[in-house]
Amino acid sequence: MREARHWYALAGLIVVLDQISKWVVLGSIAPGEVIYVAPFWNWVLAFNPGAAFSFLADQPGWQRWFFTVLALGVSGWIAFELKKHPEQKLMALALTLVMGGALGNVIDRVRFGAVVDFIQWHAAGFYWPAFNVADSAISVGAVLLIIASLTHKEQKENA
Repeated sequence: MREARHWYALAGLIVVLDQISKWVVLGSIAPGEVIYVAPFWNWVLAFNPGAAFSFLADQPGWQRWFFTVLALGVSGWIAFELKKHPEQKLMALALTLVMGGALGNVIDRVRFGAVVDFIQWHAAGFYWPAFNVADSAISVGAVLLIIASLTHKEQKENA
């Protein structure tokens, strides 16, 4: 139980860092403004009412609450799993990153009706959809979740 608190604290830190970065962006960049950072990187301010890659962004508004409830449900399940298995470090880290990112984006959905995105990468005229700190945590968490699942399966087979 005690170790699970460390994972919850890390998820909380991700939420705080995500919200601070969005607070800075909202105070510094106008919607539609593009600030050049490097040949492959811009700062922008975008509001995404959908999910990853603007999935369902064109819907009339139901998706706001659908993704909010989904993220809260997944985060609740993750909190339960972290409490049960805090010793599985890689899996716990992966789940913690997903939970922290999901909760950071839930705050945006409740406050603004959309997720605040501000990091834009591009190359050779191709622009990756804008994203944020929470999205990054979710993405890294998902990759680590796959690695942890494959590693855990190999450990079971070798036992």
